[in-house]
Amino acid sequence: MKAWYVSLALVCLACASVAEDPVIGAADRVEFDAHVYPILVRDCGHSACHGSEARFFRVVGPGHVRLDPATRLAAPVTESELALSYSRALSMLNTRDPNKSPLLVKPLEVSAGGSDHEGTDSFGRNVYRSPDDTDFQVLVRWVMGVSQ
Repeated sequence: MKAWYVSLALVCLACASVAEDPVIGAADRVEFDAHVYPILVRDCGHSACHGSEARFFRVVGPGHVRLDPATRLAAPVTESELALSYSRALSMLNTRDPNKSPLLVKPLEVSAGGSDHEGTDSFGRNVYRSPDDTDFQVLVRWVMGVSQ
């Protein structure tokens, strides 16, 4: 009977270590709310982009698409909007290789190491033309778990 308890304990420990994901844990909600969300809602939250209900990666908030259509466009961000945007941003992380997170490679210009992304400006450029872009670096620090 004692061996059964030991086996069960080992299985539980193994599951716990697999469940702990350093990248997800590092993608802090407080940092997201203060630094990442304002960039995402500004750069990605347009109705034709990631404000659309048709997009899995969805960012909603002031000045763009609101989660509740009854919310005034200029009203402060709601907790529901922050929570949705945060959970969707987490889903865009690559926990095995954070540098390959869709949150980082999709909006980055292909010539700068990004991947194909339909969100281009009127000149055909991606959201961020260089990994040195100040706002892009905010995203990188958040994905890597570095405080802003």
